Amino acid sequence: MAFYEQHAHPKPKTFISKYIISYDHKVIGKQFLWSGIFFLFVGGLMALMIRWSLGNAGEPFPIIGPLMFPETGGIIPPDVYAMLFTMHGTIMIFWAITPILIGAFGNFCIPLMIGCRDMAFPTLNMLSFWTFFLASIFILAGLFTPLGAAAGGWTSYPTLSTLVGSPGIGQTLWTLAIFITGASSTMGAINYITTVIVLRAPGMGYFDMPLTIWGIWLTSILNAIFLPVLGAGCLLLIFDRVMGTHFFLAGAAATTGSGDPVLFQHVFWIFGHPEVYILILPAWGIVSDVLAFFSRKPAFGAKATALCMTTISVLSILVYGHHMFTTQMSPLLTQTFMTLTMTISIPSSILFANWLGTLWKGSIRMNSPMLFALGVVFVFGLGGLTGLYLGTVTTDLFLHDTYFVVGHFHYTMAASVLLGGYCAIYFWFPKMFGKMLNEKLAYVHFFITFIGLNGVFGGMLLIGYGGMHRRIFNPFVYDFLEKLMPINNFVTVSALIMGFGQLFFVANFVYTLFFDKQENPGDNPWEVGTLEWTIPSPAPSYNFREIPVVKCGPHEMGNPNLTNGRDFQYQTEELVKA
Repeated sequence: MAFYEQHAHPKPKTFISKYIISYDHKVIGKQFLWSGIFFLFVGGLMALMIRWSLGNAGEPFPIIGPLMFPETGGIIPPDVYAMLFTMHGTIMIFWAITPILIGAFGNFCIPLMIGCRDMAFPTLNMLSFWTFFLASIFILAGLFTPLGAAAGGWTSYPTLSTLVGSPGIGQTLWTLAIFITGASSTMGAINYITTVIVLRAPGMGYFDMPLTIWGIWLTSILNAIFLPVLGAGCLLLIFDRVMGTHFFLAGAAATTGSGDPVLFQHVFWIFGHPEVYILILPAWGIVSDVLAFFSRKPAFGAKATALCMTTISVLSILVYGHHMFTTQMSPLLTQTFMTLTMTISIPSSILFANWLGTLWKGSIRMNSPMLFALGVVFVFGLGGLTGLYLGTVTTDLFLHDTYFVVGHFHYTMAASVLLGGYCAIYFWFPKMFGKMLNEKLAYVHFFITFIGLNGVFGGMLLIGYGGMHRRIFNPFVYDFLEKLMPINNFVTVSALIMGFGQLFFVANFVYTLFFDKQENPGDNPWEVGTLEWTIPSPAPSYNFREIPVVKCGPHEMGNPNLTNGRDFQYQTEELVKA
């Protein structure tokens, strides 16, 4: 294919065209990455403040506490605590995880890994980032309003999120920000779906795509279908708050014949449970590839893994009701949702078993991406097992509003996605920037993070099983919960350890990017065969001078018949028969 038959960007000549208003998917991916890392810091700081409040009730938050809360001497007040856990959850999901795994690596990896020069709609791609940036302004603006930011929980159920429960403008800005960032993600989803379908390199069938692309592509399909549902709910909530409507007004049904707060829960979780898989599918795909790359063998059951991810995506549409077992749902419905929830564990278990099959008898290389991938295997396995108790009606009725749910959710989502995001950063950093992150610092970062992470979320499971509620400012005024104080203090110390571990990542990232004068590690430092490693590092503005022709799958490694001095094949090479 000739050089200009497919859209290719001219090399940018100004600072603005190179770094600000860029149509290059790689630059847009980096913009999402920087944004996600910034909000990861903001959301992480809020998490530390939450843990400090729970573990050291009545004590001022160190260093910045007196500056932020001078009227209380640096002690976090109850209304601020409610704001913190609301904003922490919202920011981590929509402004940290989403931009890093979907915005950054979706943008960066899709064209490079399927062998095209850019996204199908470059202008829409550029607009998706700046729409996200606008939403970021709104979500942060709430922190500076007279009554503070939203404080109705990250789910913002009415009536907590109506004018009755949240009279300030902060909740309105929160709802507007969610609506706008949903529009941004929908733009990206349309772009990703179209690009994968239309612009795959010649010879690349769907099962020749790396599993990373499968994960991001399935995520995009779920985003395109269900983000408009959340957007509709947010729009109706804005109408209730600003225009005096009563879609979610409690008691409205008795006077006007319409209005029900539980309606918002249905709308939210119709999106909210697919959102769990929207966030985790990219991490699953990345881990499935990385385990194969660093085990130096083909991914075990790669087609089955892709089909399992597809099956999970379909079933995720049907199980949202298990979030609402405590809303006096009909017992017939609860049994149906419980059965479907248990069913979704079958393809999840096959996916997990395939990971173990990939590792079995592999020639494992313990580089930093592999460490984080192995961490995902552990925490997702533990998080998935704890989910069985919450998918069962009888146990969920006891555990639903406790810290057991928080521990399960964070193991399944926060831990898996955080470690998966770090895995992606360490793996594609050479392709993004032409440098290698320091492996020794990466090891320290991983082990401190992994130890602290399991202390935090494992401790949450224990105190949740003991009955600690997940939304009380100071639960230890109750005698039966006061006995859980030692475990709760352990969780807080673990959170501080985990936060300390992130300093090693920041130091590694900043030093390598701005101060390290290392030589370029080469075009393919990890020695893998996917298409992005067949071009120079960092990737040129046009990606591929000639569109590649794919002749084999992405995991052709460890073939004893290879005679070229390598233990892997590029996807552009004819498959050597084993």
